[in-house]
Formats: sequence, structure tokens, C-alpha cells
Amino acid sequence: MTNTDGRVWLITGCSAGFGRELVLAALAAGDRVLATARRPETLAELEELGNGRVRTAALDVTDPGQVSAAVAQAISDFGRIDVVVNNAGNGSVGAVEELTMDELRTLMEVMFFGAVAVTKAVVPHLRTQGSGTIVQISSMGGALSMPGFGAYCGAKFALEGLSEALAAEMAPFGVRVLIVEPGAFRTEFGGGRMHRSRSIDAYVASTSATRAAIENMDGTQPGDPAKAAAAIVEMVGSANPPLRLALGGDAVDAIRTHHESVLSDLTTWEKLSRSTALD
Repeated sequence: MTNTDGRVWLITGCSAGFGRELVLAALAAGDRVLATARRPETLAELEELGNGRVRTAALDVTDPGQVSAAVAQAISDFGRIDVVVNNAGNGSVGAVEELTMDELRTLMEVMFFGAVAVTKAVVPHLRTQGSGTIVQISSMGGALSMPGFGAYCGAKFALEGLSEALAAEMAPFGVRVLIVEPGAFRTEFGGGRMHRSRSIDAYVASTSATRAAIENMDGTQPGDPAKAAAAIVEMVGSANPPLRLALGGDAVDAIRTHHESVLSDLTTWEKLSRSTALD
């Protein structure tokens, strides 16, 4: 293969959901992909469908050795990396008091530190080649939070904050950072990929609706993962992409309402905020 055979993608978490659909969308665009998952045997069908344009690798994003090896394999197999997608992750539901610190640290290792490790491993290559795109799969929960999702949203908030800084740092080198904020899509997010904390009876008042929604969400989500993947591929190919892209009407509505609330508070309390300056 030569460097003219389409873009080269490295995508984490490809065994199902957005990751799998992104592999298929990249193939449809004529690109090549290193598809990764903790259990690479789950990617055999994708590799077969790729007909030489998909390679696979084991990648647990919390394992530094596997992170380095995956980046090295992508460069060895395809000669370069053009697009990196940090998609691997899982959900978590539970009030802040209900979560143990070990549970929170485990979630952050995958959702935040793992994504940062992959990003840091690939950034030197993109900076040196003077081009490339880093796609961070966040969530509408990276823009706003809700009862029972403090840990999940906290990880996404952290990733978005780091990624916004990274975007400005990498811009002089021709490298773009794009943050994707999906709403509810018909993936397996609410099933085995959703961690559930212990429950404290007192929090029925504030988190029971969230817990119930999680138990009943799979198969009812309004978003189509294949259309989301196609939108991401379109965004990556755009000459002027946004820093953040909301996906799904629910995400657009929720994020807009949140920003309007933030603006309202800022305006209402502006006089007091400005009164703190030195005379």
C-alpha cells in the first residue's frame, strides 16, 4: 500500500457501537483503518469486510504498552496515521455519594486517561507530518450533567477541557482536534457497558428516573449509529469543521437549553460578578 490509498484511521473500541460503524464508514469513504479492541477476535468480520484495508490490533487503552504498539502497527502497516478516534469507553450511573473512589478512578482510567494516552502517543507523529485529525468521542454529557451521571459526565468534561486546549496547541502544526457530542444512539450503551454503583435509598428522590431510563434505554434510543458515523466522516473531511459537533436532536436541544441557562445566570449576576474588581 502507498500513502495515496486514502486516509489512515486508528479507532479505539471497534467491537460494537460507534467504533464498528466508524470502521464501516471509513471503508465506504475509501480509507484504511487500524481497528482496535480489547479482544481483537471480535474484529474478524471487519477485517474480512475490509479486504486488506482493515487491520486489527489488541488495545486496552489503560495499557501503555498496547497503546504504543497500536500506534506503531498503524504506521508500520499503512505508512502514516491521518485520523485518530478515541471511542473506547463505558458508562456509569450512580449518585456521587453512591460511587466508591475505586469505581470513579476505574472509569477515569478508561474514559479520560486512556483517551489522553492514545492522544499523546499519536500527537508527535501528526505534528511531524504536519497534518492529521484527532476525534474525541465525548457526549452531550460532556457539555452538561444530570443526576446520577456525575462520574460519566465528569470524565467527559475533563476530556473536553483537555481537548480544547490541545486544539489550540496543535493548530500551528496543521493538526485538528474535533469533539463529538452524541445524544442517545441505538448502541449497547445501557447494557453490559454501563457500570451501576451501589444504591442508597435516600437518592431515589433524585436519581431513580436516571436509573430507570438506563434499564429501559437499549433498543429505544432515537439515534442511528451508522448515520452518526457518516456524519463524523463528513466532519473529518470538511475544510472548516467545528471544534464541537452535537449529534442527534436530543443533544442539540439539551446543549442549547444548557447554554441558554448558563447565559441567563451570567447576565443576571453580571453586576455582582464585576463588582469584585480592585478600586
